[in-house]
Amino acid sequence: MAHGKSQRLRMKRRRNGQTDYHRRMRLLKGGALRAVVRVSNTQVTCQLAEFGTEGDRILASVTGKNLVDSYSWPMDKSRKSVPACYLAGYALAKAAISSGHDEAVLDIGLSASSPGSRVFSALKGMVDAGLSIPHGDSVLPDDGRSSGSHIDDSTAAAVEATKKAIEGAHK
Repeated sequence: MAHGKSQRLRMKRRRNGQTDYHRRMRLLKGGALRAVVRVSNTQVTCQLAEFGTEGDRILASVTGKNLVDSYSWPMDKSRKSVPACYLAGYALAKAAISSGHDEAVLDIGLSASSPGSRVFSALKGMVDAGLSIPHGDSVLPDDGRSSGSHIDDSTAAAVEATKKAIEGAHK
């Protein structure tokens, strides 16, 4: 017979560092829709998610690939940069508002919450498009970084062109 205290095994997604269940439960208890922002190695993904007992239901989704395919973001530009994250958040908010959703809470998952980061750039895009998300202005990046003028003038022009394409698609 084995002696000693028994070890309790953590949930698999917690062991792998994929989910913070304490933070997730706090978000879900509020009952509001979640504006989920994830930045991968290649692109940004912004989703509007609703909790369900069978699993989360995605109401709207925009990725870096959608920016290129649907909204004329240049192929040679990064799909995970600060301007790309801003545009993905902007497009998500326009899609959410056109489908009747006007408020959400931000879900950044396990990413670091440093001011001016890419997840907060996506938040700025959502807020600028008219989605109501509780936030503090101190975490948002400045307008120069969101517009891409800190990179070069061609990126700033691409951001404006893509923003007009998003507004034209969601009237």
